Order: sequence, then C-alpha cells, then structure tokens
Amino acid sequence: MENQGLGSWIHRRRRKSAGRTALVFQGRSISYSELDERINRLAQALRASGVDRGTRVAFLGDNHPAFLETFFAAGTLGAVFVPLNTRLAPPEIRFALQDSGSLVLVHTGALAGLAQLGSADTSVTVRLEVADGAASAGRPAAGGAAGGVPGADAAVPDFDAVIAGASPDRLDLPVGLDDAAMILYTSGTTGQPKGALLSHANLAWNCYNVLVDYDVSGTEVALMISPMFHVASLDMGVLPVLLKGGTVVLETRFEPGRTLAAIEQYAATYISGVPTTFQMLCEHPDWDKRDISSLTTITCGGSAVPLRVLEAYEARGLSFSNGYGMTETAPGATALPAARSREKAGSAGLPHFFTDVRVAGPDGAVLPAGEVGEIQISGPNVIRSYWNRPAATTDAYAEGAWFRSGDMGYFDDDGYLFISDRLKDMIISGGENIYPAEVEQAVAELEAVAAVAVIGVPDSKWGEVPHALISLREGYALTSEEVQEHLFGRLARYKVPRTVTMVEDFPRTASGKIRKAELRRQYPG
Repeated sequence: MENQGLGSWIHRRRRKSAGRTALVFQGRSISYSELDERINRLAQALRASGVDRGTRVAFLGDNHPAFLETFFAAGTLGAVFVPLNTRLAPPEIRFALQDSGSLVLVHTGALAGLAQLGSADTSVTVRLEVADGAASAGRPAAGGAAGGVPGADAAVPDFDAVIAGASPDRLDLPVGLDDAAMILYTSGTTGQPKGALLSHANLAWNCYNVLVDYDVSGTEVALMISPMFHVASLDMGVLPVLLKGGTVVLETRFEPGRTLAAIEQYAATYISGVPTTFQMLCEHPDWDKRDISSLTTITCGGSAVPLRVLEAYEARGLSFSNGYGMTETAPGATALPAARSREKAGSAGLPHFFTDVRVAGPDGAVLPAGEVGEIQISGPNVIRSYWNRPAATTDAYAEGAWFRSGDMGYFDDDGYLFISDRLKDMIISGGENIYPAEVEQAVAELEAVAAVAVIGVPDSKWGEVPHALISLREGYALTSEEVQEHLFGRLARYKVPRTVTMVEDFPRTASGKIRKAELRRQYPG
C-alpha cells in the first residue's frame, strides 16, 4: 500500500474488522466496511473537484461521522485537514480559512450561516453541507461515477448526495508519515492565532502513546463528549480506538444527563473530558441513578481534578488518569496512572512512553527535581513547525528539538510532573484555551479604552473565566455591558470577559509592561 499515513487506517482496519461497528451516531451504527466505502467515495469526489496533495480541506461542525469521513478522505489524497472551532465568531473563522488557504469547507447545516459568513472573501471555492440529524449518517451510498463538487457560487451541495454520486474505488496514493496531515489553530500570545502543522507521524505516535499508557483494546467503546475539533478528543480518544478496531460513540455535544444515559445505554468503557465535564456529571440528579460500572478508563486534561470530584468518582469505584499536553504535542505529553491518582493528586503524571519531558531554567540548563522552570517536550508526537510562521517556529524550540511549552512546572523525586504556573498567562476555561492578548486587542478597539489587561479568575463551574481590567481615556465613559456587546460577534463567547472592572491605572514594570501577576493578586475573583 502506497499510503502510509492515517488516510489508510480505516481501509487497513476494514481488512480485519469489516463487519464490526466503527461509529455510533444518534443510534445509527456504522461498520468499518461502510465507513471505508464512504471515505473512498468522498476522496474520489474531492479529487475530481481539485483536491490534491497538500490541498487544505476545512470542516466546521459538531461531532458527526462526516468529520471523520472528511479527515480520512483528506488523508487518502495527501490533503491537509483543517478542523474549525464551532465556537468561533465569523472573523475568526475567516482568518483560519484565509491563513490556511483552504479550498474546501465542509460544514453542518446548523452552522450554514456561520460557514457562509466565515468563508466570504477567502480561498474557499467548494462548500459541502452535511444534513443535520441521524438520517443521513452512515447511509449506504449508491453507485456512480466519480464526479466533481459544485463550487460555492452554486447552491451548496448535500454531502451525502456527493458521496452517493462518486465511485467507490479506493485510491492508493503515496502519502508518507512525515507529510502534513492537519492544521490546528491555537491562539498565540501576541493575539495572532497560529496554525500548528501536525504530520501523520505526530498523530500516529501520539496514538501509540495512548495505546501503551492507557491499555486501549479492540473491545473499547469510547463515548466522545468533547468536540473533535480539539486534538485531545480526536487523538487521545477517537483515533486510538479506531486504530484498535473498537467502537466510537459520537455525541453531538456534551449534556450531563444525556452523557450518563449514554454510558449506560452503550456500556461505554472509555470517556475523556476536562474537570468541569466530570464535575457536571457527578453533580447531576441522575448521577446515582445510572449504571456507569462499564467505565474502565477516564482521562482528564486541562487542569487537576478537584478533590471533591475525585472523591465522588472513587465512591463509585472509578479513578482518573489526569494528563498534560497541548496542540503542538498532538496533544499528549504526560499521563498520571489512574492507580496513583490519589497518591499523586495534583500531578500531571509521567512522560508518555515515546515522549520526553524536561524542566529548564532561564539559561536553558536542565533543572533537578523540585526546582521550577519551563516545561519542554521532545518526541515524534511534537510538531516541527507552525503553518507559515517561520519566526514563531524558531522561537518555539530550545536546542532545535525541545518544544518550549511556556508553562512552568517541576518534577518531584519520583519523576512526576507538577504544573506550577503559566508563563504565557494563558487562561483555561472549561477546557478551552484563552490567550489574553487576543481579547485585549479586541477590547482596545473601543475608543474609550486607554489600556486593558485580561486575567483569569476562579470560577466554580468552568475552572476560571476571563476578567478584563480597563483604564479609560480622559473624558470617556464605558460600561461593562458596552464592552461585552462590542466583543460578541468578534470573539467566541467563551473568550468574552464575564466581568469588567474599570481601574485608574495599572501596576507596571520599569519598561512600562503591566504586571499581571500583581493584578491576579489584587483581583483574585
């Protein structure tokens, strides 16, 4: 087989598991054989429409089989998949499409308006719309010759109709592990999002780490409640389970009552999320009413699991495997074994099997246990570059091989990593990364604003939320409501500060930079 990348995985799995269930979506089961045929047909249609090696193919939508069909079809052609965060505002969608130079945008019907606004004046010439609901998901495709996909200036064609009209013949094109597989946009510290360029090797090696460290089996039933446009959901859950021939149950979005029911309904064995996710589950009225005894693996990232949540799951015989990582590491860097979740509470765990982690001082020297420094990661799962950002790429690495996370931490005497601070001031709200500079730039557009600083403050539900502090220009007035109204539509809603405080001035360094550490002490939430 010429294709050595992830685009060949479903076909390879079909040879071993043709009749087994690959996906479940809204009660509809899709076998590996069905999934493989739909991927083949979609790849044929995309190729006839001009998609070739290196072409960028974007997807905008909640969890849906079409997401994975588009991902694998792009991989079949050697194209590059660009998943878009559904919570972004139109200008943010437009930036990602423009920056990536995406030719194709596949989107769900529910987000047709956002897709239309976001793709205007971009390189997108082909749009496909996925029918919402389960009716079309996994529908057997009819025969037909390969055909092109109409352009965006025509009526947006139906995703399933395009698949039905294409040839089922499998394309086997040369794709290597070092070829680009996906561009994932992550907000930059300067306010400018960067596209992390993940290769097939990055994604594959992360999967191997998951298989080794979490003992994923072919009988796994993974309930995916986190959006697949985040690499943590896709590459820590979906891809490893499909690689092993297990079953992935796709939930469109997270709803705690529905999730508890789905665990019971499908006898789910594997679930992942962020601390807020698991807190909402154990606080739901159905928590004690549902049978969740099938669960064997619970993975959590974003931050440490609160003790009260840990105890609620332990009371039901369940333990967490906490972890640490980022988009640039595809995303796993460390994992805490569930057996040591209590003993090493608060730790991000040990480095993944094929990944190395170190803590370095300001001079680059590796620090001993107990000393706080910058966390740096190396391994085959770590990206080699950002998309079209050579300067950012150069700055991101120490000694050319160690990715500089920008996070501060230390190892204990047993080699377990603890996160102590965020060098880049990043805010993590409900598992979503928020970089203050991006929000600050948007607030600064207001004429009344003289200076602005955004910090994270604790929140019982989301872990932390953004809080804006603003000093006003002389003679101007501004309300919190006006700030929020200005940001809605410009930024994703989770990035909009929940609270706004007007201040006279800011504590600053000798060079004039705002001292955010001091602000966090002054405004603890």
